[in-house]
Amino acid sequence: MKLGMVGLGRMGGNMVERLLEGGHEVVAYARSAESVQEAVRHGATGAPSLQELVAKLEGPRVVWLMIPVGRPVEETVGELRGRLAPGDIVVDGGNSRFSDSERRARELAESGIAFLDSGTSGGVWGLKEGYCLMIGGAADAFRRVEPVFKTLAPPDGYAHVGPAGSGHYVKMIHNAIEYGMLQAYGEGFEMLQASGYDLDLSRIAELWTHGAVVRSWLLDLLVLALRGDPKLASIRGYVDDSGMGRWTLQEAVARGVPTPAFADSLFARFASRQDESFSAKVIAALRNQFGGHAVKTQ
Repeated sequence: MKLGMVGLGRMGGNMVERLLEGGHEVVAYARSAESVQEAVRHGATGAPSLQELVAKLEGPRVVWLMIPVGRPVEETVGELRGRLAPGDIVVDGGNSRFSDSERRARELAESGIAFLDSGTSGGVWGLKEGYCLMIGGAADAFRRVEPVFKTLAPPDGYAHVGPAGSGHYVKMIHNAIEYGMLQAYGEGFEMLQASGYDLDLSRIAELWTHGAVVRSWLLDLLVLALRGDPKLASIRGYVDDSGMGRWTLQEAVARGVPTPAFADSLFARFASRQDESFSAKVIAALRNQFGGHAVKTQ
């Protein structure tokens, strides 16, 4: 089928390639002209603007967004609402907040435009391995776009999970679980590093990929990272967050669901960004006051 792709970054550009390889026609637009030209080199039709992208698609249109969350999505969906026609479909494949997706679906429905929120997992490996897609929205809109989902995903790698907003809700929880898994691997390998034994961490990571209970694709990726840099000496221990972990905790509080592992893994990321912890200073000062424990000075 034919569709428009807005956003040609690391994931959007790879998705265009996978769709083209699967026999689909893609009209591609991004703010970066170089990204558009790269998509054209792979066989896409380039568009210099969102208006031109819509004009190059025949109705009923499908426009897929792979752009940063927040204002970029808000502005793009607003412009598309004014340019698309009843029966067209907008798919947001980014990491938007589920409540924003619920609202956008309602607003587009007022203009007769369907909205699908597709939680997308697979990262830069998606071009080769396929993307896991968690799709929310109306069932009839899902069925119309299903040939695209089938091409982007590996076998059994996509599902219609519920109404608008549910796709991004499922992806939010997916990412929170990822936070916890990454934290567990990080802490475990820090223990191995500090064990006092001269351990080959790359060898241990690879060992665990064969039959161990803790094996996973993340562990496979850690093997690759350690092979290239056995002590990870070239990497600073600074861990960012996309916002989905924060949203998960807010939702957990609102629903009274205990999620200590999610919370600890998010707070550990915050701690990774501190050159020095003020709370640790407070604790050191208090220990000195009540117990005369020595403090280290600057």
